[in-house]
Amino acid sequence: MKKVLNVGGNSRTIGIPEFYNGWQCDLLDIDPRAKPDICCDARDLITHEPASYESIYCSHNLEHYYRHDAKKVLAGFCHVLKNDGFTFIRVPDTMAVIKEMLSKGIDIEEPLYESAVGPITPQDILYGYQKEIVESGNDYFAHKNGFTNKSLEKLLRECGFDFTYVCNGPLEVWAYGFMNEPSPEYKALLGLP
Repeated sequence: MKKVLNVGGNSRTIGIPEFYNGWQCDLLDIDPRAKPDICCDARDLITHEPASYESIYCSHNLEHYYRHDAKKVLAGFCHVLKNDGFTFIRVPDTMAVIKEMLSKGIDIEEPLYESAVGPITPQDILYGYQKEIVESGNDYFAHKNGFTNKSLEKLLRECGFDFTYVCNGPLEVWAYGFMNEPSPEYKALLGLP
């Protein structure tokens, strides 16, 4: 059975992409309240068993690390991924947030959109969901890094993901990163050219 490591997934109730259906999903989180399979800081992945996952799914987690620490996280991804494996990363799109602010004529603390948890401001997207940071008292919920398509692709390539595919979701940058040329199987699974 193929294995995916959900890095910073926060809860098993938060779904992951359907293309992982039938895979074993291990949850890694720094917060023990999430009851993760691996409770650790993602910067420490380099100390875990090498080549043990076919994929890493990292949704809205990489922005929680300073740029130099994000490189440590990605080095850990390379370490635990199998040679033909891939990472799928989703991060807030800083460029899209700024464009939306300008087009709507709103300030950084005014609502940009409504979510299931209430109004979300540009500040929440760029610097971390303020309500969660205040209520939890955990600074690790703060965002310490921002990304655009170009900057995320550059970072992935600097960290050993020589084959990258970057696109956009709503107010997000999505990136698939492979250390080696992706197999036809994975290209078909992910809809890659």
